[in-house]
Amino acid sequence: MGMVNDLLSKYPLVSDQVNKAQVATILTELQRILEQRVEGAIVEFGCYVGTTSLFIRRLLDALASDREFHVYDSFEGLPPKTTEDESGAGTQFQAGELAVSKKQFLEQFKKSGLVPPVIHKGWFSSLETADVPNKIAFAFLDGDFYESIKDSIKLVRPRLSPGATIVVDDYAREALPGAKRAVDELLFGHPVFVQHNLGIIRL
Repeated sequence: MGMVNDLLSKYPLVSDQVNKAQVATILTELQRILEQRVEGAIVEFGCYVGTTSLFIRRLLDALASDREFHVYDSFEGLPPKTTEDESGAGTQFQAGELAVSKKQFLEQFKKSGLVPPVIHKGWFSSLETADVPNKIAFAFLDGDFYESIKDSIKLVRPRLSPGATIVVDDYAREALPGAKRAVDELLFGHPVFVQHNLGIIRL
């Protein structure tokens, strides 16, 4: 945790969509994967303005890792909800919210002096297996809604290396029940560890 805490104390979060405890959990899982030398790339589905993306890059740099790092986002905000996402606590999450342009995302990396990841622009439902690295060691899924999490799991699951880890944002968040439903359906039988509303699946 030393390196992770150092990064979080040195650099600010650039949005309020994630907190320091959550970023620390994501980075700690990623560091474990890197230290165990699990084969494959790092992927992030749903990057918004780039808060977690920046910290993932910083950790990779701090560990002198040359892992491929790919991010996927529509850059058009949230998609429409489906019935699996309905929650009285989640009325504020509407289609089109949280829209950030690819240019804005790249500007965060430029301001920070960091090399940006490989960016794939598009709705997750429009992506194909060829858009995903052949081997994946770590996947952070932040699609908010049922269909987005389901689509991203379907894309990454066949490419996950032995020992890989998936971290799903909003897994335990009442306002976004679709995330948990998608994980429990598609990754049934795999234990899910919950920390700070994140679902952690270690394969």
